[in-house]
Amino acid sequence: MKKSNQIVGLPIICISDGSEIGAVKSLVINPDKGSIDFIIIEKEDWQVSVKAIPYKKVVGIGEYAVTVESDNAVIDLNEIPIANQLVNKKIKINGSKVMTRKGELIGEIIEYYLDEDNGQILGASLNVANREVIIASSSVITYGKEIIIVKENASNYFLDTPEQLIQDKGIMSDLFQNELAEDYHTKGGTDLFEDLPAASKRQAKQELDFEPDPVKAIKDQQYEILKGKVTTKDLLDLDGNLLISKGTVLGKTEILKAQQLGPSTIIQLSMNVEGEKGVI
Repeated sequence: MKKSNQIVGLPIICISDGSEIGAVKSLVINPDKGSIDFIIIEKEDWQVSVKAIPYKKVVGIGEYAVTVESDNAVIDLNEIPIANQLVNKKIKINGSKVMTRKGELIGEIIEYYLDEDNGQILGASLNVANREVIIASSSVITYGKEIIIVKENASNYFLDTPEQLIQDKGIMSDLFQNELAEDYHTKGGTDLFEDLPAASKRQAKQELDFEPDPVKAIKDQQYEILKGKVTTKDLLDLDGNLLISKGTVLGKTEILKAQQLGPSTIIQLSMNVEGEKGVI
């Protein structure tokens, strides 16, 4: 995980010959995917056209440099309409206001974090009433030119540290699989794969049908991850009543309560636990 300001300004090095192509001038955001799709290159020799590197061509981003296999990774933005369109959208995150979909202003973005392996935006640090919190990308609805729109309940899922964004990423992946399995069984497997080609549709259905109870498997995995960990704050239910108090060592009863209230409660619980105090 990297901050955007840890990447901007880094030299770009070719692995094939050890030469320096230039430096990272800026990162081009794809607002629809919530990712960095291109890196704009800064070099004195290039005065007329704007050069960039597709993020998928990046081999690695280290403390001292960004590496690519060769200078063949460099493209001219004027020759790639899609890339040029993204640049012209001028989407930025740092300094943007954050507002809920119902128009409540929450705060302003200080810095954002991305997965350096694939360019996916993981979340951002946010100034809320002179307090810095972390908001995960799973709460974002729209990345706009000046304003970022988030879900109404985004403030319920603020994180304390950037490191928790990695945990959130894993949990959201599990929840997607959970929802997919639940949807499949709810619909009886009839139209979940409607948009897939026939061969892919058959294979996907076979894979889900092969698993006797995928929902139970994911819930069991959640239990294994959370059991024995200690809550760092009070957890409330959907009506605002105390569900699990701060300092509770999580066992089957507490985890089951959270699971029964749905994915959002499990995320909230997972973001507010630490360590272990014995095996349950």
